[in-house]
Amino acid sequence: MEKQWAGTTYGNEWMHKWLIRILRYIDVRFLYLFVAVLIIPVCLVLNPSRSIAYRYFRQRIGYGRLKSAWKTYVNHCLFGQVVIDKFAMYAGKKFRIEIENYDAYINLTKQKEGFLQLSAHIGNYEIAGYTLTCQDKRINALVYAGEKASVMRNRDRMFADTNTRMIAISPDMSHLFEIDEALSDGEIVSMPADRSSGSSKYIEHEFLGAKARFPLGPFSVATMHGFDVLAINVMKASLRSYKIYVTPLPYDKAATRQEQIRQLSLAYANELEKRVRQYPAQWYNYFEFWE
Repeated sequence: MEKQWAGTTYGNEWMHKWLIRILRYIDVRFLYLFVAVLIIPVCLVLNPSRSIAYRYFRQRIGYGRLKSAWKTYVNHCLFGQVVIDKFAMYAGKKFRIEIENYDAYINLTKQKEGFLQLSAHIGNYEIAGYTLTCQDKRINALVYAGEKASVMRNRDRMFADTNTRMIAISPDMSHLFEIDEALSDGEIVSMPADRSSGSSKYIEHEFLGAKARFPLGPFSVATMHGFDVLAINVMKASLRSYKIYVTPLPYDKAATRQEQIRQLSLAYANELEKRVRQYPAQWYNYFEFWE
């Protein structure tokens, strides 16, 4: 399962600074229109994500040819909006946020033990880091170490008042020790569960009608000491609003370790499929997810 995305936000530091300055004074909808008309058509011509997204809509969602082509365009426009929204938040703009099943999150933050929250490359998960906050437990967010410095600085600034720290994924896998330490200290660990974080180990599940590989790491970490797990998906509901879905992922903590991993990863795959079918145009895994 080879990634075709570099893992960084497009553009250089100068572009990012000017985008933030512009967004302090203009409505995001002007940039949405600009991107949809002038940027996305060029990207669809030059970027291999076009064919990957088309096959996703055609083979996995089951749309016809014309609808798959149209949804490929819509998908890229929505991804552009997600990126703009991220910088809009850096610029101080706010979005309406609705949280489904918020009590499940609050209940876990009140317990002594740590827990995991698993994300995916759908919707706009970064918004959860600025919304689902907890002063009683520190949140440790696993992030790609090669992200642009300007983005990392803005994340640091946004996280300053939310009791959140970032753990960079390291080639030597040293981030695993930081994750283990955080969970042992009763903290929260946030990590993606739909892409590999440096390890080649995976577990296969039926997903949208075909076998797909999910990274073993998140489920292995959770089951090592029987931690509770939440799936957190943040979906764009309208031009100015998002909906956060908080879903506890059940598994039998008395079962064998291998069976725990199977149950937990299956619960995650099922929850992810549910959200993807609910919001099919917000799938942003631009690599061959199904081998």
